[in-house]
Amino acid sequence: MTSKDLSIFNSLRPFSIGFDEMFDQFENMLGNGGLSMQSNYPPYNIRKAGKDKYAIEVALAGFNKKDVEVEFEDNLLTVKTRQVDKSEDKNEDGKIIHRGISQRHFARSFTIADDIKVGEAELKDGLLTIACERIVPEYKKKKLIEIK
Repeated sequence: MTSKDLSIFNSLRPFSIGFDEMFDQFENMLGNGGLSMQSNYPPYNIRKAGKDKYAIEVALAGFNKKDVEVEFEDNLLTVKTRQVDKSEDKNEDGKIIHRGISQRHFARSFTIADDIKVGEAELKDGLLTIACERIVPEYKKKKLIEIK
């Protein structure tokens, strides 16, 4: 028996139609029965900003826009560092003697639902905010069925 055979998602499959992709995504995220080891750096918040609006906030002290990239592909939103040039240990005020503000490489990924549209990203005061909005298609909206 494999871990997939024992999965709670497999026990839900007989009671659902059309959720196979979603269950497969959960299986991939959970791996062999537990969350895969993922660094907790950088810290982040997922905030509900309205009825159908969300914001992902990532704390990026010491980084600027040229150091970070945000990409979205195949329902996966990834925030990661670009290649940082270590030779730039000098700023307008002189050479850096001690670097206490972390600028290590990272990649943080979020699985995004099909009906979520990823909007703009803004880096302000060390906080990267990515706006997301749920777009509810007409066929999912509540409607009254006429009885004949």
